Amino acid sequence: MPEPFTSRTGPSVLEDLRTRLRATRWPDVPEDAGWSAGTDIAYLRKLVTYWADGFDWPAREAELNAIPRFTIPLSGHDIHYAHVRATGPALPLVLGHGWPDSFWRYTKVIPLLTDPGAHGADPADAFDVIVPDMPGYGYSSRPATPLNSIAVAGLWAELMTELGYPRFGAAGGDIGSHVSRYLALDHPERVVAVHRTDAGVPIFTGDPADLTPEERDWMASVTAWGASEGAYAAMHRTKPQTAAAALNDSPAGLAAWIVEKLRAWSDGFRFTDDEILTNITIYWLTETIGSSMRMYRANGAIPPAQLARRVEVPSGFTLFPGDIVRPPRAWLDRTANTVRVTEPERGGHFAAFEEPEIYARELRDFFRPFRERLS
Repeated sequence: MPEPFTSRTGPSVLEDLRTRLRATRWPDVPEDAGWSAGTDIAYLRKLVTYWADGFDWPAREAELNAIPRFTIPLSGHDIHYAHVRATGPALPLVLGHGWPDSFWRYTKVIPLLTDPGAHGADPADAFDVIVPDMPGYGYSSRPATPLNSIAVAGLWAELMTELGYPRFGAAGGDIGSHVSRYLALDHPERVVAVHRTDAGVPIFTGDPADLTPEERDWMASVTAWGASEGAYAAMHRTKPQTAAAALNDSPAGLAAWIVEKLRAWSDGFRFTDDEILTNITIYWLTETIGSSMRMYRANGAIPPAQLARRVEVPSGFTLFPGDIVRPPRAWLDRTANTVRVTEPERGGHFAAFEEPEIYARELRDFFRPFRERLS
């Protein structure tokens, strides 16, 4: 049965964090390096100073605790999730986060989805919103054996059953897109429609001549992106424990590892210091950087035949301009029953947090025709 959840951080835990931050041994910096070789150390020093001496975690924790949150045991895992119900009839919607984040990704958009009438939209477009932390992320338990996206999709189907939702919508980005895809693939009778902000890394085992020129160009660009920007993912897939030993011990190192991706993958890096540090502090307090990275290793072992399956559940994609590896329409049609593709004017990889109003509008517009399929 679900149990209400409230996080409480003791003063000694925060004092240990501040002590570690103040004792950071800073690396030397090549001249004029900036962000070109990774995290800008000058920027990071300012962020760490604020984290140690100005950031008010108890206030941020209180804000997070104002969201109805619960834990539930599912197949041997203690799953933490936010569950906010609309005031009237609503479409149940499970939202999938990715790395490097948690349920944090959707904290801004929840009220826009559960109470659209209070935010200038049609009350008939309301959702019951469920935002689980994947095992090994946020406040969910850390699995002894890493789970892949297929297994997590199975857990989310089980969660929705426990919450009394026989049919529902699914949406997500990053690994959450992968999980949403497998919800649609393995539970098509339950998923009324699926919305994604990306199509993942392309896997194609057929004849390259069957691809369109746009698809071939996109795949080449993904390969080039991996060569210049994909070192983090290679580490996560192959030797995650090596990095985990350092990042779980050094909060400055943890911040460097995460903030570089928040900057590189967003549209304009317009997060506030408090927003960034809320995300990073969740990782620090829950000690989930290692377990979150290990999911890449589990996903890397998914058989190609699973990756090649086509989604037949009605699918929509919102491709934000600041996101990475943005696929062409031909690939979306090849891999899914694509009924809607939009390209908003702004937003990046963390669109639900960067542009919550746009993201909420996209979900309302996409799922509107599928609400009648609940019965």
